[in-house]
Amino acid sequence: MKSRPHGNFPSQGRPAPHERQARENRHVQAIEKITPALDEDELLAIVAAQARPFVLVLDCVQDPHNLGAILRTADAAGVHAVVTTKDKAVGITETVRRVSVGAADYVPFAQVTNLARTMEKLKAAGLWLVGTSERATKSIYQTDLQGPLALVLGAEEKGMRRLTEENCDFLAVIPMAGKVECLNVSVAAGVCLFEAVRQRAIGPQSNP
Repeated sequence: MKSRPHGNFPSQGRPAPHERQARENRHVQAIEKITPALDEDELLAIVAAQARPFVLVLDCVQDPHNLGAILRTADAAGVHAVVTTKDKAVGITETVRRVSVGAADYVPFAQVTNLARTMEKLKAAGLWLVGTSERATKSIYQTDLQGPLALVLGAEEKGMRRLTEENCDFLAVIPMAGKVECLNVSVAAGVCLFEAVRQRAIGPQSNP
């Protein structure tokens, strides 16, 4: 048997602090691997297969908890696809999947290089693009959401970028009765998606 080496060594089973940190870092990197997203062509193929497409467009949402909550709501609302940017936006990570309670595995999720171009292609495919903006003059409840639709929501804090907003056919606002100016993007997504669900369920009628 070899003699025990001399010196200060951590006991077996209890790595030194720097070793524990390294292991934790490797563990975080391992579990936060991003799942590959669909591309623009695959997104458009999904849209083309629907009689009345229902798409959610996210302009640079970066918080994985927000994206996870949005995907969970999108799944419940029957959204056919969620699309966002490749840059300045979070993809499908384990955090997103966990927060979505599995919805991230079922809702088609696309990331595109040029969101404005994809929006134009969605228009060409027959979809109406409705963006949420505090500058809108009509509320989401006064806006027709019954036809082929892409709802467009902006990023945390900044909202939609200028070009994204300009590419929307209509803008709508969520009425706010309190002192806070806006909702969290995941909450706003829920309000807008389920107003669309309500309208699409009752069929063509005059909105209030």
